[in-house]
Amino acid sequence: MYEQDIRMVDLSRQYLKIKAEVDAAIQEVIDESAFIKGAAVKLFQAELAGFLGCNHVIPCGNGTDALQVAMMALDLSPGDEIITTPFTFIATIEVIKLLGLKPVLADVDPGTFNIDPVEIRKKIGPATKAIVPVHLFGQCADMDSIMDLAREHHLHVIEDTAQALGADYTYRSGDTGVRHKAGTMGTIGCTSFFPSKNLGAFGDGGAVFTNNAMLGEKLAAMVNHGMKRRYYYDYVGVNSRLDTLQAAILRVKLKHLHDYNLARQKAAAFYDNAFGNTAGLVTPMRNPDSTHIFHQYTLKVENGKRDGLQKHLKNKNVPSMVYYPVGLHVQKAYEDLGYAEGDFPVTEDLCNKVLSLPMHTELDEEQLEYITSCVLDYLN
Repeated sequence: MYEQDIRMVDLSRQYLKIKAEVDAAIQEVIDESAFIKGAAVKLFQAELAGFLGCNHVIPCGNGTDALQVAMMALDLSPGDEIITTPFTFIATIEVIKLLGLKPVLADVDPGTFNIDPVEIRKKIGPATKAIVPVHLFGQCADMDSIMDLAREHHLHVIEDTAQALGADYTYRSGDTGVRHKAGTMGTIGCTSFFPSKNLGAFGDGGAVFTNNAMLGEKLAAMVNHGMKRRYYYDYVGVNSRLDTLQAAILRVKLKHLHDYNLARQKAAAFYDNAFGNTAGLVTPMRNPDSTHIFHQYTLKVENGKRDGLQKHLKNKNVPSMVYYPVGLHVQKAYEDLGYAEGDFPVTEDLCNKVLSLPMHTELDEEQLEYITSCVLDYLN
């Protein structure tokens, strides 16, 4: 039996490499005892804005809150339609429903797994007010086409970049050749600092970002009960603040994010080389306009062998995950949307084929060789 402990995400080994930095940052917060809205929050806010090349970054409590506050700030009304993908984590449509808005789903591209602009166009109607592209698994959706649609139909774009913070997108037209960070191209970008993310806290956390000064001011108030100044409430807001301890930890990890993403890309290249000529196995497609930072490394396993492969890997002590086993359009909680099996054939096909392998910053060559050999032993 293989002796190394292989994990989907190895946060323990990652921490050990930066232990002194993180421990010192935590101790500084404890010494100052400003646990809410302490100095580290503002410093992280400024440093993340610099990293993104974005004018306004507003930290908040988690990625779900980020999406909700973004929609609240756009003054949408009950019944307004928001177009997004059925192949994503539930938070993306959960907040739409919670605000009394209507999720309208558009199928995804079979190669990149991101929302398909051709399908978006089919779903735009008089009540459409926004598009929420999810930059899934670490690369950007087709933002050229999405932004063109948004301008044509006067729609907001809320980028869900929880899985792609640090990815770069280069427009094919307009400011051709200029790189933009994921989440900075639309009206508002949203992210999560859930511990397993490429930039992960030691608990929950999130942020919204925008280049619009008025929206930035409004978002900053809305995450703090709608206050612009203490005890004066300009908006109906929420209590969603990034606490100082998490901000201090994120400041340390932000310094390493570029190297973390490079490590993931290196592991992905190893997987690609190992699987490149394997019949019945499709390695992740790259959007040529976007870098891919591999929040997940997700294969398509053809010929009905996905579940068998996953069981085989489990027997070999290799973890794997199915992101996602069921499309959002057929989830019980969202039956009232009126969708049914067969409505989104690409999503449904992916739900039966995708399998994500271990992907994190601490994968070493011995682990990668063992993981890939286990996959190939089953399929060959």
